[in-house]
Amino acid sequence: MKIAQLYEQFISSTGVCTDTRKISKGCIFFALKGENFDGNKFTDEALEKGASKVVIDNLAYHKNTGETILTSNSLKLLQKLAAYHRKQQNIPVIGITGSNGKTTTKELIHAVLSKKYRTTATKGNLNNHIGVPLTLLEITSETEISIIEMGANHQKEIDFLASLATPDFGYITNFGKAHLEGFGGIEGVIKGKSELYKNIKDHDKKVFVNANDPKQMELTQSLDRITFGNEEQQFYIQLKDASDRLMVVFDGLEIQSQLIGIYNFHNIAAAIAIGAYFEVPSEKIKEAIEGYVPEMNRSQIVVKNGHKIILDAYNANPTSMMAALEHFQQIPGNPKLMILGDMFELGTAAAQEHQAITDFLANHSFGSALLVGSNFAKTKANHSSIQQFECFEDLKAYLKQHPPSNTQMLIKGSRGMALERVLELL
Repeated sequence: MKIAQLYEQFISSTGVCTDTRKISKGCIFFALKGENFDGNKFTDEALEKGASKVVIDNLAYHKNTGETILTSNSLKLLQKLAAYHRKQQNIPVIGITGSNGKTTTKELIHAVLSKKYRTTATKGNLNNHIGVPLTLLEITSETEISIIEMGANHQKEIDFLASLATPDFGYITNFGKAHLEGFGGIEGVIKGKSELYKNIKDHDKKVFVNANDPKQMELTQSLDRITFGNEEQQFYIQLKDASDRLMVVFDGLEIQSQLIGIYNFHNIAAAIAIGAYFEVPSEKIKEAIEGYVPEMNRSQIVVKNGHKIILDAYNANPTSMMAALEHFQQIPGNPKLMILGDMFELGTAAAQEHQAITDFLANHSFGSALLVGSNFAKTKANHSSIQQFECFEDLKAYLKQHPPSNTQMLIKGSRGMALERVLELL
């Protein structure tokens, strides 16, 4: 089937779906495959639940009644459909990538732009080769701006995702020590994430640039850029208070956010600058930023049984871990307890980066630290305030025997560590 023919069926459908648990009547179900699943097996279930068509790539599930569309690769057809749909839309698309803060920044931008425009944005962190096409296919005739988050852990992934989304505006949050294993070191990270800049330049589009980040300024010298940061830039956003929840000043307005940590200042500033560029009134920008509450274990403030907890357990890499620790160090009050989990996908740098975190804790004693995971367990601590655990079960046993009392607490680790489970133990 030619893509134009499939597109006609898509336009008359209720959308696309890749999960039979979320089938809507009249949708097109794409049977995707992975290491541990085969969507082709759910062809009948999808049709029974109301799918109008099922795109399959296994002849054994093909039906001669016209209910199935047989292709060589369902995922590739989904991606082609998304790219085709994007080309039909004459609306601004903002592409976002970076090592840290992508999802928070995207959510803040979405909150701000939604004060004036009908927007679509990546849901959660569905920012990969499946999530990006699904987000693009959610753009409707009513959409006025779309915000597409793009994640990657290897070279050429951002290049591919950008080729689907063809963004009119790009923003890179930062370059950090994330996915070092896949990218091949920090230079590989910079090269991989900068594929967004190449796409922007090739299509003569624009980028938003944090002027307080010298590397971003360096790499965008030849691009059509909109800068924000200090008072010399197009949009001046000033940090007023970072002692608790961040407060910033823009256009004479004090904006009190629900976010913590100096590292979130740039995320807020980007959202303000992008909102201002698209002429969202300053009062509405303030309303959006102040109303945004972090969730999904991202820099959440949790109060439980006398503990004030910074729950930042959605993900971790050396850059974000150090930023969280430096912020936690500045928070007043005692006693302090840090529960830190392994950082994944660091490849040959894993031992060095975990040791660097342990050394920081040993050299800046501002509380007790419980380090959990096989990587942290191998580090040399040499400090009485640091204890190490091979796995979560060992940590769990320790906390049962030594329950903390009325602490300021930071919980941070990679997603696979699932350290939000600590809350159940308090």
